[in-house]
Amino acid sequence: MRKVERYPVEGPNALWQVYRTVSRLKAVRNFVFIQIARYCPELSVKNWIYRRVLGMKVGKETSFALMVMVDVFFPERITIGDNSIVGYNSTLLTHEYLIKEYRLGDIVIGSHVMIGANVTILPGVTIGDHAVVAAGSVVHRDVPAHVKVGGNPLRELGRGDDSSAERQG
Repeated sequence: MRKVERYPVEGPNALWQVYRTVSRLKAVRNFVFIQIARYCPELSVKNWIYRRVLGMKVGKETSFALMVMVDVFFPERITIGDNSIVGYNSTLLTHEYLIKEYRLGDIVIGSHVMIGANVTILPGVTIGDHAVVAAGSVVHRDVPAHVKVGGNPLRELGRGDDSSAERQG
């Protein structure tokens, strides 16, 4: 079960009311810096932007591939441990704006975690240390430490430290 906070709204759908929950200035500033980080090939510059400008908690030697999209409105709700990799074109969302409510939830990714390309991580999810998430997966629930998962819907693919799954993608 994801850990999200629910906020009901009256009137038009919650996305029409987004600027009641986050300032326009914050959204524009975050968008600009996220776009710079998405295209920047220098990992230390990306991590500086994520830590110092966006307020994310990013561990030592964590790597974000090109085109990673972090949450524009609430990036400060993302925590990633040491020596983890977030794969190409992955998306980390800490918000969901729905018809009658919006939801917020922290994303916590442990250390030594491998997130494959084109993965979407939804709000309120925790991924344990040494976990592996296969490319193209939608992470809609917590992933325990030392577990390999993949797909949509997400399913367990294996457990332990067997590195053969990492070589296969």
